[in-house]
Order: sequence, then structure tokens, then C-alpha cells
Amino acid sequence: MDITDEGYFHLLQLSGQEFSCSQILMQMCLENRGKENPELVRAMGGLVGGLGYSGKLCGALSSGACLLSFYAGKGLPEEVEDSRVNSMIGELVQWFEQEFGTLYGGMDCTDIMEGNPRNRIERCPHIILQINRKVLEILDKNNYDLTTGKLEL
Repeated sequence: MDITDEGYFHLLQLSGQEFSCSQILMQMCLENRGKENPELVRAMGGLVGGLGYSGKLCGALSSGACLLSFYAGKGLPEEVEDSRVNSMIGELVQWFEQEFGTLYGGMDCTDIMEGNPRNRIERCPHIILQINRKVLEILDKNNYDLTTGKLEL
């Protein structure tokens, strides 16, 4: 992780405001689109710590899947879900497993934290930034305009 990265400083700012990994990812997504949605950011808090601090699946990873669905999923009756949304999520999961699952022995929060609360400070910022970058990469590759959220044909 490059600590001179603007995203890193913004992540620290949001973390200092006591937002969790999952909330930070959604907040950054909303900011990219020039939007606010405190209810959605609040709801993302349920993913922190591997689903409410249960230690299950990494909250940042599940948040990344939510971000992809935020762009490519269905939100209104007249909308049609992008048929590629599940393959985009699958690409994210496969990348995460290769990138972090092998490094930490699994994809659960407990695997990543290895029983050491200090690992949250040392590992999570890097994971959050890398997931954000990967989500943006996947969306770009699938022709999504990140500011409007629209699929560019």
C-alpha cells in the first residue's frame, strides 16, 4: 500500500469518523457518483467484521459484491439487471481468493485477522483500497460510467 495514495488518506478520514470497511467502500462509491445515501451506508454496516463481527466472509469482499450490484443490479421495477453481474462478482471473489485468501489462509475475517486485533489496522486499509480498485477495474472493463452509473454502449 502506498501511503501517499489519495485514497488511503480518504480511507483514514472515513475510518476516523468511525465508519467500517463496508461503509467506507460504499461511501467512496457514492462520492464517485456525487451522491449521498446515509441509509445505504448505514445498511452496509451489517457486513463489517464478516457479517456483524461474526468473523465470517470478509466484510470488504462482500461490500465489493454489493458495489458491483449497485451498478449492475436491479433497483426499480422497470430496470433490468445486467446479465453479467454474477460473473463480475465471481471475478471479484476469484481475485480476492488468489490475492488475499492464499496469503491469509482463507477469505473469512477471522482468517485475515488471525486472532490479532492489530491486524485490522495493518491489513484492512490495504484490502479495502485493493477491493475498491478491483471493483472499479471490473466496472470499467464492463463499460460502466463510474460517475453516472450507466452502462456505456
